Amino acid sequence: MTTTYWTHVAGPLGPLLLTAAPTGELTSLTVPGQKKATVVRDDWRRDPGPFREAERQLAAYFAGDLKEFRLPVRAVGTPFREKVWAALDDVPYGGTATYGEIAARVGAPRAAVRAVGGAIGANPLLIVRPCHRVIGADGSLTGYAGGLERKVRLLTHEGVLPPA
Repeated sequence: MTTTYWTHVAGPLGPLLLTAAPTGELTSLTVPGQKKATVVRDDWRRDPGPFREAERQLAAYFAGDLKEFRLPVRAVGTPFREKVWAALDDVPYGGTATYGEIAARVGAPRAAVRAVGGAIGANPLLIVRPCHRVIGADGSLTGYAGGLERKVRLLTHEGVLPPA
């Protein structure tokens, strides 16, 4: 049995829950009230040590000093989901992509847009793996597992949306 490490990191979106594998890779980042959020288990070990670099980079991101995360991550899903999650890494800070564009990037047919949306919704690494940058084909701010108000805050922070 392998140990899962966890900690909370303060941030402008609320206390972020981070988990990591024993080898140090970040395995999840969730926000309060998130759909299908990670839940701490009794056999996990609370230890902020493995998260010092993630905490530093998140603070720099929220301060406007970091545009691209460089953290070791390990998100486990189906091969399709993992392809979709990897495609999210190519959506630049301050930019957006549509679900259809993500489908095309992973070689999925246009009809697979719903499956792409499901994979994006299951992204275990919010903020670090920028699913908040995916929007509807008409430019609408469609679903976000962390809540649309957080999606708006993140896109405003990145300059995609004007300040309110």
